[in-house]
Amino acid sequence: MDGMNNIFNNRYSKLLTVILIIVIIIVIALLGFLGYKAFNKYTIQEEGKEAVGKFEEELNKIVDGTTQGNIDQNTVIDPNVNLNVVDNNSSSSSGHKVTYKGYEVVGTIEIPKTGVKLPIIKQDDVSPESLKVAICNLYGKLNEPGGNAVLVGHNYRNGTFFSDNQKLSNGDKIYITDNSGQKITYEVYRKYETGSGDFDYATRDVGNKREISLSTCTNDSSKRLVIWAQEV
Repeated sequence: MDGMNNIFNNRYSKLLTVILIIVIIIVIALLGFLGYKAFNKYTIQEEGKEAVGKFEEELNKIVDGTTQGNIDQNTVIDPNVNLNVVDNNSSSSSGHKVTYKGYEVVGTIEIPKTGVKLPIIKQDDVSPESLKVAICNLYGKLNEPGGNAVLVGHNYRNGTFFSDNQKLSNGDKIYITDNSGQKITYEVYRKYETGSGDFDYATRDVGNKREISLSTCTNDSSKRLVIWAQEV
């Protein structure tokens, strides 16, 4: 009988050891996954903020008249964000353009409530690849009187890009700076979900106001989450 008990106890002990090892592996994997998500979010946010800072810095130089001559397109101002300033008379009234990770930047967006501070990629560069990099200007022109600019961004469900747009509510502020250096404050006044084929929010009549529309997918990817904001 004692022998049987010993065998049972040994097997039970081995089973507990196996279970403990499995639990430890799961915990380590979970911590690694959460750590990666946190690091990825931090990296995206920091790169975005740095790019915005460089964009504003270069705009200030242009406004102050301190940008001299042509800057070669391959000149990297900062290797971490790949932000360049190049001469291009067709890109803006200033005669210069800024690029971020290979895409032309037409402005920046800042949403204090969700911690978003990112460059905005121009319409001609909107693609599945550029959407992985920043916010994209899908329709309309930034800060144009009587115009509605549609800005699209991914919902990665991790706090980056437009992942937290569902947290926005009426009265929240959004700041848009265009490549002329003009910074406009917008205030959210409508939020709703719609089908992926609906684009009426882009072409709506906004009168003589400046407006923006933020568009991203819902958390289950079945619909689009659209937010309207107007200049205040």
